[in-house]
Amino acid sequence: MKEFSILQKTLYDAMYSSMVMAVHVMPEDVRKKIEALAANEQNETAKASLELTLENCIGLNRKGDKLLCPDTGAPTYYVRLGDNVRIEGGFSAIYEIAKNAVSDATKESLLRPNMVHPITRRNPGTNLGHYAPQVDIRFDPAIEFMEVVAVPIPGGAETSGTFYRMMTPIEARPGIKNFILECVQESTYAGKTCPPNIIGIGIGGTSDLCMKIAKQAAFLRPIGSRHPEKEIAAIEEEIEQIVNSAGIGPMGMGGNSGVLDVHIEYAATHTAGLPVAFNAQCVIGRRKVARIAPDENISYYDFPQWCDR
Repeated sequence: MKEFSILQKTLYDAMYSSMVMAVHVMPEDVRKKIEALAANEQNETAKASLELTLENCIGLNRKGDKLLCPDTGAPTYYVRLGDNVRIEGGFSAIYEIAKNAVSDATKESLLRPNMVHPITRRNPGTNLGHYAPQVDIRFDPAIEFMEVVAVPIPGGAETSGTFYRMMTPIEARPGIKNFILECVQESTYAGKTCPPNIIGIGIGGTSDLCMKIAKQAAFLRPIGSRHPEKEIAAIEEEIEQIVNSAGIGPMGMGGNSGVLDVHIEYAATHTAGLPVAFNAQCVIGRRKVARIAPDENISYYDFPQWCDR
C-alpha cells in the first residue's frame, strides 16, 4: 500500500477523544465480566458490591457523560503504526500532540490534575511533566493504519498493586505462582486495588522489560483472552481459579469474585535469572482504542490488539 500522511489535527482528535472516552465509558468486555461475576456470586455483600459498580458506572451513566471514577489516573498512550504511515511534522510530533490532548482535557475538567513533581510535589494542574503523559510507540509491519490506545492508569492499583522480584531459575513455576499469590494477598488487603482486578504478570526479560510487559498484560489484553502458548494459558487459568476461590471478593469484602482475569506475557531472559513482575488494574478496567484509517477516518472501540503475536 502507498504511504499516507495523518494530519496533526486528526491525531489530536483521536488522542483527546480516546482519553476522554476511557474515563467515562466502561469497556464492553469488562462490563460483561462484572455482570457474569455478579450473576454467579454467592456472597450477598459481594454480589451487592458488583451490582452497585454496574449501577454507578452504567445504570446512572447511560449517556457516558459521567466519570467512572473520580481518579482519572495517569494519562498513558500506546501507539501502534503501520510501516506506511507518516505523521504531519514527523513522528516526533506524536509526543507534543499527546501533551496538547491531555492538557486540554485537563483544563476542561475532563481529567483530574493528578501528575506532580515526585520530590517537590508541585502540581502544574495540566497533567504534564517529565515523561507525562507517557507515550509508548510500536511499529507493526502487519497493519495499514494507526492505532492509539488511551489508558488512564489508576492511582490505587498502581501504588498498591505493583511488585517485582528477581527470582532464581531453580524456583521455576512453583516459585512464580507463590510470588504472584503473595502479591494478590498484599495488593487486595482492605480493597486497596479495588478488586476484582485485572492482573497482569510479566515473566522474563530484564527488570524494566519485565515490569513493562506486566503492565501491558493488565491494561491491553481483552478480558477472556488467553495466551496462545498452552503452558502459559494454563498458568493464567490456574491463578484465576485460585484467586476467585480464596474468598477475597469485591473490595476485599469476601466472596468468589476476586479477579476479573489474569494475563501473562513473557520475554526471553538471561540464563542467570528469572524476573517476575505483578501489576493490577482496578475493577473498571478503563481503556479506549482509536484507529485512524488511511482516509483519516477515526473509529473507536474497546479491544486493543497490542499484545497480538
